[in-house]
Amino acid sequence: MQRIFCLAALWLISAVTASAQILPVLSQNPTYLRWYQIQTSHFRVLYPAGFDTTAQRVAQRLEQVYEPASASLSKRPRTISVLLQNQPTLSNGFVAIQPRRSEFFATRPQDPGLLGTYEWLDLLAVHEYRHVVQLDKALQHYGKVLYALLGNTGLAFSRMTIPDWFMEGDAVSTETLLSNSGRGRIPNFDLGLRANLLAGRQFSYQKSVCGSFRDNIPDHYTLGYHLVTHLKRTQGPDAWSRVLDRNFQTPPLPLNFSGSIKKTVGLTADGLYAKTINDLTETWQKQQEQLTLTPANFYAVSPEAARSERPIFTNYRYPQFLSDSTILAVKYGLGDTPRLVRLSKTGREKQVFVQGFPNDPAMFSATPAYACWIEFGFDPRWGQRIYNNIRLLNLATGKLRRLTHRARYTAVALSPDNQKLVVVENTETYTTRLVVLDAKTGSRLRELPNPENIFYLHPRWHDNQTIASVILKDGKKTIQLIDSQSSESRELLPRTNENISHPQSWNGYVFYNSPRSGIDNLYAVNVASKEVFQVTSRPLAAYHTAVSPSGTRLAFEDFSADGYRIADMPLNPADWKPVGANPARVESVEPVRYFGPLTNVEPGAAEVRRLLSDSTDKATVYPARRFSRLTNLLNVYNWGSVISNAGQSLNVGVSSQDLLSTTQLGVGYTYNQAERVGNAYATLSYQGLYPIFDLSFQRGHRNTSLFVDRIVPVDSLRADRWQYNQLVAGVRLPFTLTQSKYSQSANLSAYYNYLSVSDYDLPVRSITEVGFAGSLSAMTYGFSYNRLLRQSKRDVSPRWGQSLSATYRNTPFGGRLQAEQWGVQASLFLPGVGKHHAIRLRGGYQEQSRGTYRFQPVVFYPRGQPYISDDQITAGNVEYRLPLADTHWSLTRFLYVQRIKGGAFFDAAYGRSTLEVRDVYGRLRNYETRTRTYQTAGVDLSFVFNVLRLRSSFELGARTVYNLTTGQWLVQPLILEIGI
Repeated sequence: MQRIFCLAALWLISAVTASAQILPVLSQNPTYLRWYQIQTSHFRVLYPAGFDTTAQRVAQRLEQVYEPASASLSKRPRTISVLLQNQPTLSNGFVAIQPRRSEFFATRPQDPGLLGTYEWLDLLAVHEYRHVVQLDKALQHYGKVLYALLGNTGLAFSRMTIPDWFMEGDAVSTETLLSNSGRGRIPNFDLGLRANLLAGRQFSYQKSVCGSFRDNIPDHYTLGYHLVTHLKRTQGPDAWSRVLDRNFQTPPLPLNFSGSIKKTVGLTADGLYAKTINDLTETWQKQQEQLTLTPANFYAVSPEAARSERPIFTNYRYPQFLSDSTILAVKYGLGDTPRLVRLSKTGREKQVFVQGFPNDPAMFSATPAYACWIEFGFDPRWGQRIYNNIRLLNLATGKLRRLTHRARYTAVALSPDNQKLVVVENTETYTTRLVVLDAKTGSRLRELPNPENIFYLHPRWHDNQTIASVILKDGKKTIQLIDSQSSESRELLPRTNENISHPQSWNGYVFYNSPRSGIDNLYAVNVASKEVFQVTSRPLAAYHTAVSPSGTRLAFEDFSADGYRIADMPLNPADWKPVGANPARVESVEPVRYFGPLTNVEPGAAEVRRLLSDSTDKATVYPARRFSRLTNLLNVYNWGSVISNAGQSLNVGVSSQDLLSTTQLGVGYTYNQAERVGNAYATLSYQGLYPIFDLSFQRGHRNTSLFVDRIVPVDSLRADRWQYNQLVAGVRLPFTLTQSKYSQSANLSAYYNYLSVSDYDLPVRSITEVGFAGSLSAMTYGFSYNRLLRQSKRDVSPRWGQSLSATYRNTPFGGRLQAEQWGVQASLFLPGVGKHHAIRLRGGYQEQSRGTYRFQPVVFYPRGQPYISDDQITAGNVEYRLPLADTHWSLTRFLYVQRIKGGAFFDAAYGRSTLEVRDVYGRLRNYETRTRTYQTAGVDLSFVFNVLRLRSSFELGARTVYNLTTGQWLVQPLILEIGI
């Protein structure tokens, strides 16, 4: 959920060069949104019109947590802007430093493993604000110097010395200690780590940080929370403040953070990890010894197997009975994108349908006739506007329908008679309500009133009229039965701080999930008597129950280190263990509260818990005023100098981006050390309208060296220093068209390019340079389209898809330089022999006139072959890519190799040109057609690896090219991905 957006390494070290720079497309809100702002002592809260009440409450919460949430790090941050986003229907939040801000996505999540019993915006206020504290903690010693020299770029450099697991783990610790909820209190949060340790899979520190293409590696939130908590428990709540102080007092050397931990508490990061893992293993083994397990049988599945015969981590989840002997489930994992599969006890699994991009896969509902779920829908232009649309699949015919368009639903369930749907609708004003839809048309039949703004989670049909739903209000949950006709409701459980979820009705009972025993298990409440029973007691967890049509079997998810599996058991209420109305645990199993006594010693924790539990409306009303886009257009966040990615340029300048991400601006000076010249630049991109408008200007010098004739001896090499002015202005229209399992996008663009040259004194020039011709005035028109199948982590390339690009350039404004060029290129992606192998077929055609100027190519050219600017070029290519091995090699503390990949290719190009034939007097005699054919083949070998224990991976390797035309071999470095 929460991400720290730091400047990527290439962005950090990139500089504007002599070519035109096109700034990236940002995510904007629709232009018509009016924005307002609230200014408090430490925050500026920006929000769209209609969000006033919620904005006031968020502003109050932020001020309330300002002191206590920063106390344990001994840092009071600077004022920061917080944007409340009401257009996306995903649940997220982040802190960014380019520019410095935080954004809260105000759609409450259905995921109980994330939300717990928190109020969503309270959770974001605590968690994201902690990130603000962490970042400002870097403003000391060398961090202060870097910030003074480089602005937020310097802050990003300082931040890169701190591992991601600390940033997120410390924030999760804060959200847990400062409330009665938080992920540190939710058994689902540590489920993957618990499964690995109890299965004897104690991975190395490097593997736990960097990841795997084969095993389930819990994310940096889980790893970080336990490492952060262990050190706090043993060294005091201020331990990490002392570690950070030491880290920023020491020059930013590799692995400096680990050294800072050792100098502070006597442990390296490896030592801290080993102690934490041993402690957790012992704690969880003791918990297991207290369990009395209920037996279960498992459905046959076919997960991908590694060469070690251990299954690749694969999940089978959300079971729905189709008959007494078959189950419909959702399958996904490291090697599979989400898909529906049919399972049985004896037969092989059968794929039913590949889903697109589900919002919350847990909100999957099916009957023997239909299956429905919710997928993201994207506005073509506005990246911040994200919808949720209902998909309905006819299981008999395989026909898929999109029932809704541009909707804001986050949960859906199909009625037993297949006639109605119940959904949770999230409005743009931060309210929710239950809505009943027609299952055939998607039209709204009824909106159920919600005057208290209760949050509904996981609604399911109790029968064809009554709805069973979890509700959350004021940090407490219960289950309600709601009549969809009269809206009358009754509660089945006392409202408590118990993280219950996913009700499912059967024969006078409602099943649900609860962690009340210390492990997530299935429970049942009798609708008439309200008596509660524990139904399952599984080693790790049991979720998402379903009842067979005959009412004799109960299916559910059971977790292991290899992933979720579908299990079932006899449905016999006499076997259930009665709990009664008392919410105490039902068996002598101690819930693992790894934070232990920290709730009593964490500075400010008691105060924030009191504030968050106070549901009364005592909010201070802050004055609000309209936020002016014009006066806030300039927002400088970077200044100073950085080197280029080639190491040959030094860039000095400033960068600006407004808080609404509509306007990017850069002004500065670049010095090219290779040519020993420099240029001034200014670049602007305004993205607040439907088309994006780009403008850039550069003025500077170039140095050129070339032979002025072709006569031996070769002493005609001349050099010249000349000046240029370049103006690029244009418009582009990027579109996001994704509506299924294919990621789709398109882009239209038109740019004017003016390049003038002066002081060019050489008697010849390259036909691709302006030189002594004075100036070039040209237009470029472009179109591109991509449709690529969604990839799993183990895929090396899209296994199906298409891409197309077309370009037209000309010089319609006259002048000495005349040229015309057009080209088209297309690619087809196909599956290879193995599951994660991929084939790419590519073809292109380019044609240009023989004028006084030549544009650069717009189609690919055979690798390892110098480009020849022929009049017509036809090119083709076939490429095969595959994974060779999934490794977990720790080569010293500095390098961790995850994967080896290979590839092979064959490239070919056919060029055709018409040349003038002149006599000795220079008179034109005739024309001659010359053709050229170039063919190259090669093999790629690359490694996916991590350096310095950074979570982001790199992919580098080598390419061997054999030129079939010239018979020459060539070895090139291969840079495929820089993932910081």
